[in-house]
Amino acid sequence: MLFTREIERKLQEQYQLGNNLDCQVIVAKLFDPTSQWTWYLLNQDPEDPDYLWAIVKGLEIEIGSVAKKELETFTGNFGLPLERDLYFRQRPAIEVWKALLNGEHV
Repeated sequence: MLFTREIERKLQEQYQLGNNLDCQVIVAKLFDPTSQWTWYLLNQDPEDPDYLWAIVKGLEIEIGSVAKKELETFTGNFGLPLERDLYFRQRPAIEVWKALLNGEHV
């Protein structure tokens, strides 16, 4: 399960912080097990739960919006869905951003 009630609650609590990385934590990490694509989830609109804000590591590292439905229905190589990193612990968003920009694995 990519999204639990607890994850969504935490994401929605941070929604009013927008894209301010200095005062948010990464709530959850999702990844494509067959590629380098990874989504570090920051917040979710409580009035439109399909709207998420995330740091995305793909061909480049960027911050932007992503649709929850797209993440839930994504199928990568071999038809595999995205997975949630069950061992990921919340970290300050700015720390994750800087580490990714420096080529570090988070």
